[in-house]
Amino acid sequence: MAIVGIGQAGTLESSDIMVTISPSEGAMGIVLELQSPVVKQYGRHIEELIVNLVREQGLTDVKIFANDRGALDCTIKARVLTAVARSKEHHA
Repeated sequence: MAIVGIGQAGTLESSDIMVTISPSEGAMGIVLELQSPVVKQYGRHIEELIVNLVREQGLTDVKIFANDRGALDCTIKARVLTAVARSKEHHA
């Protein structure tokens, strides 16, 4: 499934994460860029969580930028799902 626009959710406040999802140009798969002060400790877990959520939503070729500020898993899930929903309704 493809998305039609850019979807964004979250803030740069402490304990939150800002997630931006946009269509990729061509079949590139899921490309994720993660910025986080805890990337060394939790980066792999955060990346797996985001990619799995995006795959569960049926997306295959997207670019994701996530700027984490210490968000818990439940917050990451909420922000990713909201960004996906917003990217699908863009220009609808």
